[in-house]
Amino acid sequence: MTSGKAKKLKPKRKIKSGDFMLTILMMGLVVFGVIMIFSASYYSALSKTGNPYQYLIRATIWAVAGMCTFLAASALPYQVYHRFAYPAAFVALILLLLIFTPLGKDSHGAVRWLEIGPITLMPGEISKACAILFVARFLSDDPKRIRTGLGLKGIIPVAVVMVVYIVLILKQPNMSTAMTVGMIMCGMMFVAGLKAYWIPVVFGIAVSAGWYLLTMPGAEYRLQRYTSFLDPFADPLGAGYQVVQSILAMGSGGLTGVGLGQSIQKTLYLPEPQNDFIFAIIGEELGFIGCLVLMAVYLIMIWRCCHISLNAPDLFSMLLASGITIMLAGQVLLNIAVVTSCMPPTGIILPFVSYGGNALIIFMGAMGIMTNISRHSTV
Repeated sequence: MTSGKAKKLKPKRKIKSGDFMLTILMMGLVVFGVIMIFSASYYSALSKTGNPYQYLIRATIWAVAGMCTFLAASALPYQVYHRFAYPAAFVALILLLLIFTPLGKDSHGAVRWLEIGPITLMPGEISKACAILFVARFLSDDPKRIRTGLGLKGIIPVAVVMVVYIVLILKQPNMSTAMTVGMIMCGMMFVAGLKAYWIPVVFGIAVSAGWYLLTMPGAEYRLQRYTSFLDPFADPLGAGYQVVQSILAMGSGGLTGVGLGQSIQKTLYLPEPQNDFIFAIIGEELGFIGCLVLMAVYLIMIWRCCHISLNAPDLFSMLLASGITIMLAGQVLLNIAVVTSCMPPTGIILPFVSYGGNALIIFMGAMGIMTNISRHSTV
């Protein structure tokens, strides 16, 4: 028999489904990226491997792997990342050091990849995600740290990790990734509440370090490359060649483009068109309207990421989401600026669209984390 007193049932907590718009935008960009990688790489793949579908096959495999990563990251509670933040930062450090062992793979005078059997890793890309996890945990464990200033109980540990990562990445050499890591970690510190008077200090240090790297003995080629954007047509067959071909591609596209698959610059004029200069092929084939639509999609995605960050349930998730947002927005801005000759070539990929398995998996995993955080949002 049941008791005379009715048992009070605890109300079940409604589980949110996550940010649906963010997921749709991400999937749309990935599908669009696979299509554009195939279009941009057709002649390059045919010339290098004899198989015009080489990059298409690889990009499709990476997209499937990235989708699995996204689903796993969106299902895993974001609190788990707090536990593994410090070990992840240590693993990233080990991977960066392994670059300088026989496992490091040399390509075009730079050693940025690790070859472990059939697996190729890019520690620089991995270090971005690990840096986000480290800063989010360190500053959320004790919110007073960001206001303490210098010292072991202040921002010194974050600064040390940032400098170590940047130095190791610069030795590859990979100045663009080093700059991105610094931008992400500094941006997260300011989001956490770093005083405004640190802005000119950080800016001054960054400018001084950059100038030293460009003018140090033996770095004449680097200075020439990073100043070529001011007038790429002054050396159209040398330092300014890639930017010149990019400008010609975008100029040829006009308002509506020459048509999907009809690019001229991808026919071995623009080097590696499927990588960081894929936006130029998009401009040529889909025109100004195509570029405008793509940038609108990125803006909406960044807005959704900002919304998730602002409504995160706790400090750790807020910093985690902010770091991912800074990484996404920063790379989109830097890539488009390079392709349009608004800043020096940096080698920054266009998220979700450029060819690159490591970057795609990391960004799709990051969107999975954002989706999981949105499930616990305050609104």
